[in-house]
Amino acid sequence: MSLALLLHMTITFTPASRAPMHSPSQVKRDFLKQWLKCLQMCSYPKKEMSILERKKAIKLSADVAMASTRNATSCWSLALIAKASKEGNNKCLVEHLLDQESERGKMASTFQLAILNKKLRSKKIIKKSCSVRRVKKLAPRMVLASSVAKRLVKNRTQVLKSLVPGGESMDEFSLIRETLDYIVSLRVQVDVMRCLANASDLLNCKGVHG
Repeated sequence: MSLALLLHMTITFTPASRAPMHSPSQVKRDFLKQWLKCLQMCSYPKKEMSILERKKAIKLSADVAMASTRNATSCWSLALIAKASKEGNNKCLVEHLLDQESERGKMASTFQLAILNKKLRSKKIIKKSCSVRRVKKLAPRMVLASSVAKRLVKNRTQVLKSLVPGGESMDEFSLIRETLDYIVSLRVQVDVMRCLANASDLLNCKGVHG
């Protein structure tokens, strides 16, 4: 029994209560299919790869596969694909994985428009909040407490923006929504990788005792 087949069976029969999505097995199978395809493309040009090259190939393929399964429904996935497409070799990889050049172009255009709209909305929110601050006059203690709280929120928001792909261009409301969606997809990625590790250990044990 091959590792891919064993992993496919493991994912198929994973209890639904442990998974983060409505169709957990199908989502994991889609990710696995894209990931294996991407891994093959990464390893095809070079038969022998160093440990560092393999680590980069695994990370790139896992990220692109995770983003491609979102079907351009989230800003973070578009940002991840756009980032992966910057380098020449990675660009070809992304295009092959998405099957159609027009689809990749459509996703990139959508991402650029989304970034522009989010920046405009963010500027409007900042402008409105500044005008409100000018109208209200708070007591010194309240001003200090408010300033400390806002600074803390701003710092934590910046940290979150640095963790979510494309987060730097998101407003606070979009950032929360995108973060939740990103976490769900990361959970799928981790679950599949864990299944892969378990399946590999199982095959190794069978090989030793066989």
